[in-house]
Amino acid sequence: MQMRFDLIGLFVCDLNAMVRFYRDVVGIPIDWNGDGPYAEFMHEGIRFAMYERDKLPDLLGQTPSYPEGLNGSFELSLNAGEPQNVDSTFEKLVANGAAVVYAPRNEPWHMRSAMIADPEGNLIEIASDFWEE
Repeated sequence: MQMRFDLIGLFVCDLNAMVRFYRDVVGIPIDWNGDGPYAEFMHEGIRFAMYERDKLPDLLGQTPSYPEGLNGSFELSLNAGEPQNVDSTFEKLVANGAAVVYAPRNEPWHMRSAMIADPEGNLIEIASDFWEE
């Protein structure tokens, strides 16, 4: 059996605020009753979930550390399809409360991208498909 990623999980400080952001700003549906410590979004292709950080030491049996401010450890990437969709998606997300990291731009690797951050500083790239030169 070939291994594959099945779930992306974020360990979050404020589960309610993060669920609201990804549901209301990013637009990922969720059927969640507001009870923690775990929330899983309805996302096709790969599961996307969140777990409360303050419960993690009991789960792990040790206390992990976390980055502060803008989290440069990883990124989530939203595919916008055509390059012009990056701009409209970026504008919509920023208008709905996402923090700007950088505005839409053409990258040397033949895609258009922009970056925002969620309320806890996790990076979210808005990326186009690659184009041929």
